[in-house]
Amino acid sequence: MSRRIVVIGGGPAGMMAAVCAAEQGCAVTLLEPNERLGKKLNITGKGRCNVTNNADPETLLANTPKNGKFLYSAFSRFDGRDTMAFFERLGVPLKTERGNRVFPVSDRAFDISAALERRLKALRVALVRDRAVSLDIAEGAVRGAAGEKGRYPADAVILATGGVSYPATGSTGEGHRMAAEAGHTVTPLQGSLVPLRERGNLCAQMQGLSLRNVSLTVFENNKKIYADFGELLFTHFGVSGPLVLSASAHMRHFDKKTYRLEIDLKPALDEQTLDKRLLSDFEKHANSDFCNALDGLLPQKLIPAAVELSGIPARQKVHEITREQRRGLLQLLKHFPIEIAGPRPVTEAIVTSGGVKVGEINPTTMESKLVKALYFAGELIDVDAYTGGFNLQIAWATGRAAGIAAAQNKTGQEREA
Repeated sequence: MSRRIVVIGGGPAGMMAAVCAAEQGCAVTLLEPNERLGKKLNITGKGRCNVTNNADPETLLANTPKNGKFLYSAFSRFDGRDTMAFFERLGVPLKTERGNRVFPVSDRAFDISAALERRLKALRVALVRDRAVSLDIAEGAVRGAAGEKGRYPADAVILATGGVSYPATGSTGEGHRMAAEAGHTVTPLQGSLVPLRERGNLCAQMQGLSLRNVSLTVFENNKKIYADFGELLFTHFGVSGPLVLSASAHMRHFDKKTYRLEIDLKPALDEQTLDKRLLSDFEKHANSDFCNALDGLLPQKLIPAAVELSGIPARQKVHEITREQRRGLLQLLKHFPIEIAGPRPVTEAIVTSGGVKVGEINPTTMESKLVKALYFAGELIDVDAYTGGFNLQIAWATGRAAGIAAAQNKTGQEREA
């Protein structure tokens, strides 16, 4: 009789785990309450799906700041290039873009989830539309799972329910509750790759303004910890956009440390060139008020905030501006400051930081060290990475490790390893 595997959660990690277990000849049941598999997967990368990063294990680990060492084994056996080969075998042509980010050639996230669905169907994985509510555990081993609609006996259960970001996609924290009920420690859950709240109301004045091709630097207790180039958006609460989401992954100690962002509004100009530009603009507007002299330099929505921060009176005539005042303005344009109060709620984050404690999971097999035949995969585990396809790679690699190990019943000595 085939070994029976129940996979809880039809996201990327769960689908990968189900495919890998079924390929080993197991009878696999996949429990997913949503009408569609991969609901969150389909909205990643603005609907394009940043499948993975075209990278080796060392690069993947370097981009996983939270418990990266735990993933050494999983990444060593299945890195970004292996993920690319996997999906191309499933008939999805891929392309590599800036920063080694990998996308479907079609730019359609749906092509990734559809390829996985086809593979699950071909392998005769039983897809059951049910929400798991509890694990059946007896004598230190899992015996199956119970859902709202029925019970599912199993020789092994893989928990892959995701984090608590984007709850509308079904990531509601149920997996963390079930893991805790099984005796596991769940570390505090917070957002990573999340918009940021400002201290004050400077950003609210610029709400809706998007800045492209700017440089962003993050300071932690006045020490530079991260810098990047790209696009950001001012909102009623603070800042968002690709640059900010990436930066937020480096800002992990709001309880103990202070954070400041500095935006270089003119990264293409060095200070000397920018000073010449200011002199030229000031010459044209010599008899204007200062607040009316910045139109050619800054977006309209940014000007009142820049005037306020510059310390130059709005109605001061441009020809009266001193060299020292101009120097201060130049520094402001190269180091426009945003004091950060904290992240937005985890429900607005792209990924969840925190989860099932990695010390309680075998890093080779993803099996629980506390409950036999219980496995974990994906965002449920206390690991998270930067943007660029790294978080999805965690899902693929841990899903694969759990699926294969659950199918092969790798316990005993290997579990102790």
